[in-house]
Amino acid sequence: MTDNNTVVIYTDGACSGNPGPGGWGSVLLYNGHRRELSGGETETTNNRMEMMAVIQALETLTRPCRVHIHTDSVYVMKGITEWLEQWKKRGWKTAAKKPVKNVELWQRLEQALSRHQADWTWVKGHSGITENERADELATQAIPRPENDENLA
Repeated sequence: MTDNNTVVIYTDGACSGNPGPGGWGSVLLYNGHRRELSGGETETTNNRMEMMAVIQALETLTRPCRVHIHTDSVYVMKGITEWLEQWKKRGWKTAAKKPVKNVELWQRLEQALSRHQADWTWVKGHSGITENERADELATQAIPRPENDENLA
């Protein structure tokens, strides 16, 4: 695959409370084009939002390609690159024999990755990397806010 067929993806998740309302954001760059995605849930966790940012970005792609994913989530990166195969071999149990959290999202992420050739890069959050900062802004803006804030009354 050539560089013209590489999609660069920056992702981030955010949560107001953990659990609590959360949002996710993704920035996709491809051959001079840019696409920004975001969404949120009223009751979630930060880890789930980190995963959703990657899942949604991958599910948006219309054809197989090389993807270079940048995430500040050690959980997502190690989960998919190091832990996933062992979890599956153990019937979706951790090394401590406990059920894997977010199993349905891990399965969805694995499915979304299956048609692509993916490379992963961990980036330090809030370190001035422009597209990662933008993914963070998108995630934060997507957090559902209560329409009537009782603290303002």
